Amino acid sequence: MKEKAFAILSESKAARWTALAVVAFTMLCGYYLADVMAPLQQLLEAEKLWSGSEYGFFTSAYGWFNVFLLMLIFGGIVLDKMGVRFTGMGATLVMVIGAAIKYWAISTHSLDGALIIGIKAQVVIAALGYATFGVGVEVAGITVSKIIVKWFKGKELALAMGLEMATARLGTALALSTSAPIARAMHDVSFPILLCLIMLCIGMISFFIYTFMDKKLDASIAAKNKELNTIDEEESFKLSDILFIIRNKGFWYIAILCVLFYSAVFPFLKYASNLMINKFAVDPDLAGLIPSLLPFGTIILTPFFGNLYDRIGKGANIMIIGAVLLILVHTMFAIPFLNNYIIAIVLTILLGIAFSLVPSAMWPSVPKIIPEKQLGTAYALIFWIQNWGLMGVPALIGWVLDKYCIIGKIANADGKLVTQYDYTIPMMIFASLGVLALIFAFLLKAEDKKKGYGLQLPNMEK
Repeated sequence: MKEKAFAILSESKAARWTALAVVAFTMLCGYYLADVMAPLQQLLEAEKLWSGSEYGFFTSAYGWFNVFLLMLIFGGIVLDKMGVRFTGMGATLVMVIGAAIKYWAISTHSLDGALIIGIKAQVVIAALGYATFGVGVEVAGITVSKIIVKWFKGKELALAMGLEMATARLGTALALSTSAPIARAMHDVSFPILLCLIMLCIGMISFFIYTFMDKKLDASIAAKNKELNTIDEEESFKLSDILFIIRNKGFWYIAILCVLFYSAVFPFLKYASNLMINKFAVDPDLAGLIPSLLPFGTIILTPFFGNLYDRIGKGANIMIIGAVLLILVHTMFAIPFLNNYIIAIVLTILLGIAFSLVPSAMWPSVPKIIPEKQLGTAYALIFWIQNWGLMGVPALIGWVLDKYCIIGKIANADGKLVTQYDYTIPMMIFASLGVLALIFAFLLKAEDKKKGYGLQLPNMEK
């Protein structure tokens, strides 16, 4: 009787929410490593003698292989051709390999004094590891997005995506709040990366467990179709479908909105701890705590706004409001005399609200614009475009800091000289990205009104 009640496994609330929890944990582990270096900028400068430009070079490496070698696009095509189980396991393995390379580069002394193409060998090898990890975590991200659509389409889709993003942001929050204290406690700047590597291995095991659930879901769908004497008439993905995607104006609006919005948030987090030290005079051991409020806030707010979108719609409006908040926050961060740490806390909370609004509506809107058989490739293309920003903006900010924003040198708590920066220009760059994001949010709303995608309509089927 139970089998008939839940002929398709995804109809079981317990099953679909358990599947979500398992894959969301894998992404939490991935996001922990993605941001673990952000609070360590000053320690890297003091202990490893990294400059602002070298840190920017390393941080920009996240998107190298995804952008220039098109690995993310290939990953999307593999996802649509081979399915979530094969692609997800491959992506998690690549994450682990990348993390291992990054840890070795930061922890070893065998690279001391060595140069590669005129850059410290340690920086280059760590960057290559980060770039390898970037392929794995981004492909894992699009895989998990397709998994959520597979289990939650016509149900609590935006809420499920919001909860997955919230869980992933918990990884970011933990990285920002614990990385520097752990490194100082262990007297080793590489120890937080080792911790991440262990977590990633656990995350890979977690996804392996999910593959058994996915196999059962496919079997239940096949059994249901057989019972009803129906067949799945959906055509398999073809390379020509890429042309369908890139000819879709709505796709481009949401992709450009994505790269602009994320480029104003994730690169900001890479420098946020250093901003707190330089502008707001926060103790270096505590500097990561204020930026960590942002992802902690999204843990509650992203599912809340996702549930709101599921039930009442207004997805385009939600994205517009988020872009407005983004502009407001970065503009206020840029004002020199607003330098009290209380202001930093308030602005970070507001940025967290913006960071909850836009993704909670943006990612569940993609299946309304693109057919499910092309969804993996569509998400991959969006993530690929996003990676241009995640690669270019951190490098730009690092270059701007070294070129225009150095105030002087000051001794840290260990007596080592570190550079002081004025972050006014970088914050104005982030605010400008927010202005452009707002423009494309309005363009997306207009296109939705013209084409009838249903971005303003609820996700849940009545």
